[in-house]
Amino acid sequence: MDKKKDADDVEPGPAPSRPVDRFGFIKTEQSNSPEGVLKSRPTHERGREERRIRKWRKMIGTGGSDWKHYVRRNPHVVKRRIRKGIPDCLRGLVWQLISGSRDLLLMNPGVYETLVIYETSTSELEIIRDISRTFPSHIFFQQRHGPGQRSLYNVLKAYSVYDRDVGYVQGMGFIAGLLLLYMSEEDAFWLIVALLKGAVHTPMEGLYQAGLPLVQQYLFQFEKLVQEHMPKLGQHFIEEMINPSMYASQWFITVFSYSFPFHMTLRVWDVFLYEGIKVVFQVGLGLLRFCHDDLVKLPFEELLHSLRYFPDEATDPDTLFPLAFSFKVNSSLEELEKEYRKRLDGPNASSSSSKRLLPLKSKTMSRAVSQVLSISNVGKK
Repeated sequence: MDKKKDADDVEPGPAPSRPVDRFGFIKTEQSNSPEGVLKSRPTHERGREERRIRKWRKMIGTGGSDWKHYVRRNPHVVKRRIRKGIPDCLRGLVWQLISGSRDLLLMNPGVYETLVIYETSTSELEIIRDISRTFPSHIFFQQRHGPGQRSLYNVLKAYSVYDRDVGYVQGMGFIAGLLLLYMSEEDAFWLIVALLKGAVHTPMEGLYQAGLPLVQQYLFQFEKLVQEHMPKLGQHFIEEMINPSMYASQWFITVFSYSFPFHMTLRVWDVFLYEGIKVVFQVGLGLLRFCHDDLVKLPFEELLHSLRYFPDEATDPDTLFPLAFSFKVNSSLEELEKEYRKRLDGPNASSSSSKRLLPLKSKTMSRAVSQVLSISNVGKK
């Protein structure tokens, strides 16, 4: 992982005495996820991983020099390998290549430094307040005012100045924090720009704009997809008065980086950055499909709890992804977006049946996001 640390900037403090997993999260007594355990691998597994890394290095080339050429020649190979997981030692670089952020950085030298050093943001106090809530169990972000928290502040402040229409919304901290575990501040900033401004895929800034308009659209689409692909579960949700805003908002706002096991988050991000937002829909549907037979039997309170805390087996990418990618959603998402726009802009847009489609009012936005992100245990990783 690429970290730029200055020894003179680190405040003195005791080294963490509790063991950490291979991603840097402090292990809890309940933590038994095989993906996070630090242990020696059998020789044949190490050999297989080394061969996989060599294949990826050949695809990428020095500093990413061969990437675009390889993708043009072998798109199906690239897609298959990304779905199997990007090697952790190359993840930061590959994320920058597949998101288009590397090109943005090269075209905008000095911009990030200017935003951090010379500009001021109206969101600075909000950012400072929320920093300690972002991955609090990770050693990089634990130290108050330490290098991790300072880097997180810089990236969030820079983006809030770069795009004042979006500014800062709480869920952005988890995305910035995730990226900072794999790249420098400047690289993380430009990857956020690439995502929100749509360097490769559809722009996602609507997830964080006043009223959360894109969140509202995605929840409408997701509800319809559940009814289409799992009608029994969709009907059960209606009967129990469960709607996606109660459990799926943070899936979209943080792209599964908030309350899911970290090894799952990484695998989702590998594919999401390459294939786009449809992956969030597919993974959400996959989670529901895995737990379908149990969910359709549960009453409201137990149902809501189960939708917020999935079993370990359901969040294992090797089990979840085949289910998730069995859902073909491209055409449905396009049609449902048209339907959403038609309902939102149509002559009956102010009717009671359409009120749930309207974006949240600005004054309730921060409260809504905070409620969404308080659903699960922040430290759960």
